[in-house]
Amino acid sequence: MKWKLTLRYLISILSIVFIVSIVNTIILIALMISQQDENPEDIIHDTGENFTRSFYQHLSIEDNRPVVSDTGKYALTQFGAWLQILDENGNVIASENAPDSASTHYTPIELVHKYKYMDNDFNTYFIGEFEDYSYIIGVPNSKQERTIIMADPKKVLTYVSKFLIAIIIVDLIIACIVGFLFSTVLTKPVSRLIERISELKERKFQPKKMKRPGVFKHVFANLNDVSETLQAHENERQKLERMRNEWISNVSHDIKTPLASIRGYAELLQSDELSAEERLEYAGVIERQSLYMKELLDDFNLTMRLRNQEMPLNLQDTRIEGFVRKIIIDLLNDPQFHTHEIDFISNAPASIWKIDQHLMKRALLNFIINAFIHNEEEVKVTVEVAEDRIIIHDDGRGIKQEDQAQIFDRYYRGTSTTNTRGSGLGMAISRDIIQAHGGSVELESETGKGTTIRITLKG
Repeated sequence: MKWKLTLRYLISILSIVFIVSIVNTIILIALMISQQDENPEDIIHDTGENFTRSFYQHLSIEDNRPVVSDTGKYALTQFGAWLQILDENGNVIASENAPDSASTHYTPIELVHKYKYMDNDFNTYFIGEFEDYSYIIGVPNSKQERTIIMADPKKVLTYVSKFLIAIIIVDLIIACIVGFLFSTVLTKPVSRLIERISELKERKFQPKKMKRPGVFKHVFANLNDVSETLQAHENERQKLERMRNEWISNVSHDIKTPLASIRGYAELLQSDELSAEERLEYAGVIERQSLYMKELLDDFNLTMRLRNQEMPLNLQDTRIEGFVRKIIIDLLNDPQFHTHEIDFISNAPASIWKIDQHLMKRALLNFIINAFIHNEEEVKVTVEVAEDRIIIHDDGRGIKQEDQAQIFDRYYRGTSTTNTRGSGLGMAISRDIIQAHGGSVELESETGKGTTIRITLKG
């Protein structure tokens, strides 16, 4: 993968250099052609050659003699040049600003010589044509010099072609070397990035450090953050998977017992030898076991919905003192618990909580009933209401230290309890209800001294 990236990057660099070289060559040739095709009349008079070629516009014939117009004279003055007009024999028949040292007759050889070279007075000569006449424009102390180069066009074209090919080859070699070095530096972290992404795809979430990441430093940092997040999600997924399997296993196990009981008593009911009292007794057992299974499945469904945050809360502003007082009164009116002792203490008569009354009642009842059914008959339970918390304390046998960490686990029953009433989901459901309200549950217990549960809701 690394070499593929390097090769692709190198090819892109070479392609760019090759295209740029071709484009530059085309532009150079186009400029040369356009320079040759320019109309002398459209050329700005920036050089002596251009000035001379276009000067014929300032000449006219009057009385069979060439005459310089006023604009022509002004142009000569501005350009710092002088003018001589020659007839077909090379004789000077008119002049403008010509120096005294200027010749009055020019042979063809002299014209060629003056055009090619500067004279002793450092005049540069330019020659033009008008009608049947020729004219010479001299520019004293001109910064422009004429150099004559003799060349064979075919050889020049050959040399230029070879030169351009050599330039392209050299540019490509240089680009190849530079591109290879640069692409090696660039593609190494890119290749590592691709490998890192592949590792994430294969669920390898262990963060890794990259030596000399260069401009990709933040990218690797973000990938490591993603790795940590994915690892956390994977751990949570595995935990939930274990819990799900445990729930299914425990529910399956708990349902087998009542199902076996229901089946057994149903078979007994088919006997013709049963009395009416026995039939009623067996039917009662079947009903109780059926209700237990319904309770188990309802609790299982509720805890799943709470765990997955799929349980909508019907929040209402509730005066918490009256709410808790009513729960305790209803509990003491229950024939099963009317002999138990409960103390109620309120330090927040005006405190209002926003709660789902149905779910919160179930959570509080679970905590209080657990204190009764997992302790001796004479246990005393105290319920205290404060501004931001509810404290439930009992003076029972307490919970062993090794059991406290698991007390809110689903289906967990401590080793110190002999009561198996309920589905085993009560404490877990209560904790999930409080957390669904944005609150927390704390448990403190000491063997022989009782248990305290603190329920706190964040305002």
